[in-house]
Amino acid sequence: MAMQSPFFGKRESEPTALRHGSPNPNPYANGASAANVSNATAPAAPASAAPASSAPREGGSKLTVGPNIKLKGVEITDCDTLVVEGLVEATMDSRVIQISEHGAFKGSAEIDIAEIHGEFDGNLTVRQKLVIYATGKVTGKIRYGKLVIEEGGQLAGEILYGAVAGPKAALMGKPGLQVA
Repeated sequence: MAMQSPFFGKRESEPTALRHGSPNPNPYANGASAANVSNATAPAAPASAAPASSAPREGGSKLTVGPNIKLKGVEITDCDTLVVEGLVEATMDSRVIQISEHGAFKGSAEIDIAEIHGEFDGNLTVRQKLVIYATGKVTGKIRYGKLVIEEGGQLAGEILYGAVAGPKAALMGKPGLQVA
């Protein structure tokens, strides 16, 4: 049938006249056939297909641990972005971690960019930039490339500037950075 579920991004299949204030939202009320409705939507299909195909490449793989969810005793791999809204006890090596205000991460993480609104407790290595917001609290052994702490943010433990032993060679090529 011509009906599509809006949950899968198929709203573009509606005729544009219907979306923009058509006096009669039923396309069959005035004697229009299914063929006429599908002809009106044919040009819109290629335009909506392009953004959908490019979205996974830009965003990469993303794991969201929602509120009231507890994920314990795991190793997270091949995840570009981890969004923590609940509790995660894990080991991970990723590109980005985002901990929401009510989220918490306990364990070990090697990250390119970390944005902390909630709590992190454990070993944290941030290769590029660690951002701790006003509601954020980071404790444990922390290594970072760049550090931003918003007023009210907390940082405690063994804090070291610089990357881990592995990416040391990459830092040597950057002007203004010295590696001991």
